[in-house]
Amino acid sequence: MSTSSSTVAVVGAGIAGLSAAIRLAASGKKVIVFEQNSYTGGKVTAFEKKGFRFDMGPSLFTLPYLVDELFEMAGKNPRDYFNYHTHDEVCRYFWEDGMKLTLYPSIDKNEAAVASVFGHSEGKKMRDYFERARIKYDLTAPFFLEKSLHRIGTFWTPAVIKVLKEIPRLGLFSTLHEENEKVFNSPKLVQLFNRYATYNGSSPYQTPGIMQMITHLEHNLGTHFPVGGMHEISQSLTRLAVELGVQFELNTKVEELTIENNEITGLKAEGKPWRVDQLVCNTDVKHAYQYLMPKGVKRPKKTLAQEPSSSALIFYWGLTAQFPELDLHNIIFSEDYKTEFDHIQMNGPFWEDPTVYIHISNRLEPADAPDGKDCWFVMVNTPYDQGQNWDDIVPLVREKVLERISRILGTSVEPLIEVEEVLRPKDIERRTSSIGGALYGTSSNDRLAAFLRHSNKSDSVKGLYFCGGSAHPGGGVPLCLLSGKIAAEWLIEEG
Repeated sequence: MSTSSSTVAVVGAGIAGLSAAIRLAASGKKVIVFEQNSYTGGKVTAFEKKGFRFDMGPSLFTLPYLVDELFEMAGKNPRDYFNYHTHDEVCRYFWEDGMKLTLYPSIDKNEAAVASVFGHSEGKKMRDYFERARIKYDLTAPFFLEKSLHRIGTFWTPAVIKVLKEIPRLGLFSTLHEENEKVFNSPKLVQLFNRYATYNGSSPYQTPGIMQMITHLEHNLGTHFPVGGMHEISQSLTRLAVELGVQFELNTKVEELTIENNEITGLKAEGKPWRVDQLVCNTDVKHAYQYLMPKGVKRPKKTLAQEPSSSALIFYWGLTAQFPELDLHNIIFSEDYKTEFDHIQMNGPFWEDPTVYIHISNRLEPADAPDGKDCWFVMVNTPYDQGQNWDDIVPLVREKVLERISRILGTSVEPLIEVEEVLRPKDIERRTSSIGGALYGTSSNDRLAAFLRHSNKSDSVKGLYFCGGSAHPGGGVPLCLLSGKIAAEWLIEEG
């Protein structure tokens, strides 16, 4: 049996696990990270094929200071390890009737852009919308994203009391769609801002209106892209962790957590027992309770009963041509958004009218594609895997996606595809142990969803902590970085 005094295990080398491991190692802990794959990063990974480099997972990068502070905390200069572009566009939007709109990380530019397409009054409403998003974010983020919601001390401060007084204005009791309809007359603008519900795998017709604050990250604070691609987030953090003495056990699947007298004492990985003093679990909490926990451990029934978030079907296409009308981020909207989300949530025929997201990393990283070619990451939102026949579904989605893109560009895209790979929900589950391939753990299709996410510390097992997309505060790169921070700081505080 492997033994060591004051050893912390981190199960899973996703972004949250790396964040926690770095903080724990910097505090003087001996840290061992167990990862079932041959690489670190979880969903933030990449592959290359025939001269094209594809990021496989997240493609949007906001709040870069959350990465920088990990290096700074370790006494390092972030720019010696990790660098990024700051982009001058947020996204290009396309509709089937030929209407187009580009939005920016600039309120003045956005007001002018919306006014030119939808009229002056809608442009003015746009400015007001982003201001409200900023207020919601500034009020709530320091407490409900950056701190635990499962510690009474989070709530007993004058600032939080001020937030609680503002609850009627935060949109907790209305949906994001309802909030957007209150602001914009144009159904297209309502649809555009409804899409931010997908940032945590939810439906805009059910997720609370406070999710409006997500728009603040892109349009008020700005969008970025790492030098070397999104993969460099995880790889730069891995290099830092190694410098700090973190031990990585790759290709090592954890099979069981060892719990004695309601206290974590170790784990079993690839048949080998390891003795540890504390453990941070960076796996999907449903996977942890279903597959890793001994039967006698108390289950958080409400949390485990939460609806999984949506998943995705992703096509990685290397094209023999470039399309200058497309930028780093592009959205082609469905014609009936409500029906699309109903199909996603009810496991219906979501492929009939899908919204299509196209990410082209070589717009900022030219080396990602050979000269004169394009590197496309093409995604549609899907239900999480429930045993669907993806072999039948993938061709249906592919046909619709190609039809939609080709109509918008006025060119048949399929003959231009030189390289193709596909990632399905069940592939995501296999690679990341996320139940059903849910991208963000649990959805936020409930006004209390934020309070029902799993705590960053077990309330029944001493020495057991949680981080990642299915724990507080949620999924996506920034929130996973924060999740790792909350879990690590809680562990350090308690010894």
